Amino acid sequence: MATVTFFGHRDTPKEIEPALRLTLIDLIENKNATVFYVGNHGNFDAMVRRQLEDLSKTYPIKYYVVLAYMPSKNDKSDEHSILPEGIETVPRRFAINYRNKWMLNKSDIVVTYVTHNFGGAWRFKEMAERLEMMIIKLNK
Repeated sequence: MATVTFFGHRDTPKEIEPALRLTLIDLIENKNATVFYVGNHGNFDAMVRRQLEDLSKTYPIKYYVVLAYMPSKNDKSDEHSILPEGIETVPRRFAINYRNKWMLNKSDIVVTYVTHNFGGAWRFKEMAERLEMMIIKLNK
């Protein structure tokens, strides 16, 4: 069984969603991916969540929206929302990096959409490369 996480830009264009879906199906059917971790910031994460929610109706997969911040009483959470262990001790300005490292450390495969060499998505793609993880790039 494989665990997958995702890193992509907040402003990822909607046009990549069909390629994302095909990638997810391939991971499930051919790479035995059964667990997925995704963040909750920006277009890329929203597309991933939408596709995982839809695919979970057909395939026996589990997906988790990994939060970077403690939810307030007014936040709507569902059974897919989780907090990384120890996030409550992390200063707010470091919370997204902490969450992303947590997701990376829990995963075998990383799916990315990174088009420029700065920002969090790029930084964590680079980290996955240094760790010699399997990386699937949605942009060529």
